[in-house]
Amino acid sequence: MSKAAALMVQGTTSDAGKSTLVAGLARALRRRGLRVAPFKPQNMALNSAVTVDGGEIGRAQALQALAAGVPAHTDFNPVLLKPSSDIGAQVIIHGKAVADLSARDYHRYKPTAMAAVLASWRRLEAAYDCVLVEGAGSPAEINLRDRDIANMGFAEAADVPVILVADIDRGGVFAHLVGTLELLSPSEQARVKGFVVNRFRGDIGLLQSGLDWLEARTGRPVLGVLPYLHGLFLDAEDAVAGGGVAPEQAALRVVAPVYPRVSNHTDLDALRLHPQVDFQWVGPGQPIPPADLIVLPGSKSVQSDLAWLRAQGWEAAIRRHLRYGGKLIGICGGFQMLGTALDDPLGLEGRPARVAGLGLLDMETVLEREKQLANVAGTLALPGAPAVSGYEIHMGVSRGPALARPAVELGGRSDGALSEDGQVLGSYLHGLFDHPDALAALLGWAGAQALARVDLAARREADLDRLADTVERHMDVAALLEAAGEARRPA
Repeated sequence: MSKAAALMVQGTTSDAGKSTLVAGLARALRRRGLRVAPFKPQNMALNSAVTVDGGEIGRAQALQALAAGVPAHTDFNPVLLKPSSDIGAQVIIHGKAVADLSARDYHRYKPTAMAAVLASWRRLEAAYDCVLVEGAGSPAEINLRDRDIANMGFAEAADVPVILVADIDRGGVFAHLVGTLELLSPSEQARVKGFVVNRFRGDIGLLQSGLDWLEARTGRPVLGVLPYLHGLFLDAEDAVAGGGVAPEQAALRVVAPVYPRVSNHTDLDALRLHPQVDFQWVGPGQPIPPADLIVLPGSKSVQSDLAWLRAQGWEAAIRRHLRYGGKLIGICGGFQMLGTALDDPLGLEGRPARVAGLGLLDMETVLEREKQLANVAGTLALPGAPAVSGYEIHMGVSRGPALARPAVELGGRSDGALSEDGQVLGSYLHGLFDHPDALAALLGWAGAQALARVDLAARREADLDRLADTVERHMDVAALLEAAGEARRPA
């Protein structure tokens, strides 16, 4: 029996466009009536999503599943690494956290991780017509070649053809493509079927001589030149996206800190994209501007990010903000920071320690080993009880009198807290702003009334269609699919 058609998209650099290209191809192939699955063997990201089978995967693979029209499943990203420090990460296998390992220890663990990767791969290739695989970073990182499971190590083990994508907008596209190819082994080079140039803007005629040289130099075709798509909204895999309208056009000013271990910052995309919200991320060393609303996003290392917050002057700024009537929202780790204490007795996010929180909600949080994972829906505890939906990913359990005034009702159980003075709101719910009704209610609570209705899900769908249209127009998708299928047929 023929195996599923398969194609792996590898990049010459991080952020070359791998995730975007896989999403566009997934939507394009879905339009052809094919059952398509995304697959990323190993992902390192702090933005994640909860799957239909109750696990956790990288957010980019959840987006690609949406593009393909299939429920997000842990097999789509069997190994997820969530950095907790510069040299260590939580290791998640098939959706469940199994260990916290240093980079050196994880290198020794890779054969076990590869077994999980190949188990997921076998299930997907048996269940789908086509599997679109995304690499990680670059396949030409010499120090990472040994025991590689993310790029060519996987492609060789699973016998999958590869295309290389490079970002021309950052410059050096020909050096990136040729240099990457040159650093591969002969068998890996043979696996590369062609190139894609991403984020091109300008006169394609002026690029043609370079494309001709590239094809002559490498003996491989340029399979497409994708234009720079201005204003494209897709959930970020990890990088924090900018945004926000000009201040003079805004009805509400919102700021949020970028801690060192900020996680699931896509929670704030609806604010970032709202046409009447002046939204700003505030990074290290930057002044904290005045705002109507401050949002503390999630964190993978809550105690250390709280210490960073204090060192950057945010605690004093938040107290001043509240004295002058401003509103404050904490999500997941940001919610935990609002309490009186944070206790990590098992050292799950660093050394065992108990530290004081910001003391704005009367509650304490204790980190426990079992991670809470769930897709949820309910209503906000605001006028009109607007609908809200999202997901929970957290290891902390919060207890205290503040929880008697919940922020959210989730089908028979409560979540979060709303302060007695109505200025501070906290919740474990990721996606708090995503539902249009919830967004309108929260912006109204923060002081802005009668704003434009923003539907994040509709915007995401429209941009996936726009991306697929672009892929169809600028790539020979049929030829690409044929090459993927031919490579997988038995001799």
